[in-house]
Order: sequence, then structure tokens, then C-alpha cells
Amino acid sequence: MAAVCLMTFSLPIHGDDEQGDESRIRQGFANAPLPLNLVGKNRGLVGLGSYLVNVSGDCNGCHAPDTNPYLPGGNPYLGEVEQIDPAKYLVGGRVFIPAHGIFPAIVSRNLRPEANGLPEGHTYAEFSQLMRTGVDLDHAHPQYGPFLQVMPWPAFRNMTEHDMRAIYEYLSALPPNPTPQP
Repeated sequence: MAAVCLMTFSLPIHGDDEQGDESRIRQGFANAPLPLNLVGKNRGLVGLGSYLVNVSGDCNGCHAPDTNPYLPGGNPYLGEVEQIDPAKYLVGGRVFIPAHGIFPAIVSRNLRPEANGLPEGHTYAEFSQLMRTGVDLDHAHPQYGPFLQVMPWPAFRNMTEHDMRAIYEYLSALPPNPTPQP
């Protein structure tokens, strides 16, 4: 019996995709709603990042300015062929908690490159720290404490370094926010 268990656990495990990330990279590029700037970027990381942001995650679900991130006639919830509104894609602005008393509103943030060319204005080290610890590096809501209150960072903190890097590389490849908010 012990020999059977050893043999079972020592067998190589292969998924349906022998190409590793290649199918996710292809899916990522197929589902990127905006043109991407690949100059100086790792193509594989950009495609994988798009897969993580657009296919397995729903980053735009929170980081769009309102509850309808689709173009007219492109809402899949109405049985239409999905068409993301490029002007709303990952630009932030959705109010999760309205301002009340001394507490400012909690609003989703822009994830696209800002004036400094960095996604959300952060370096990769800062982005990784934010995603892994939840500490709000911008101190936008000190009344709530040091942690992001709506961003589900606990679900992202244990991602592999490769996947975290892929998300950042994808966000870096996006065009800047066309309507940046202060």
C-alpha cells in the first residue's frame, strides 16, 4: 500500500495545457479591451497580466466610474455582445462609501498609467507592497486607518511574484487615463 501511494504522488502532474502560460497569454491578448503599448515590455507578462485582470479577475468591475462599464449595446447582462467602454476602463471613480462627517468618500482609484507613466502612479515595488499588505501608500483615507478598506487585497496578497509582476506589466502597457482625476 505504501508503495502505491509513493508511486501515485511521484507521478508528474500535467494540466490540459502543456504550454504553461501560453494559452492564458493568448486569452489575455484576446480579451484586452484597449490597444496595448508593448514597447520595452515583456509580451508574455503583458498577456498573462491581461488574463489575470480581465478574465480571471474583474478589476474593471470596481475600477470603472459607475456600475455600467459597457458601451451602449454592449452589455452582456442584457444579452448583448460585450463591449467595454474604453473611456471608463480602469480609470477609477466608483464611489463605494459616500462621504459622511469627517470621513471622506471611498472611491476606486485609477489603475492606468498616470502623468509619471506608472500604473496608479506607483512603482512596481510600491504596487506589490500595496497588493500584499493593503497599506494605503497614498494615505487617502487616514480616518479609516492605514489599510485599504474596499480593495480585496487579502485575496491578492498570496499571488505568485510572477503573477503580480504580470498584472503590473499589463497595467503599464495600457494607454494613460484620458480623464485623470485629481
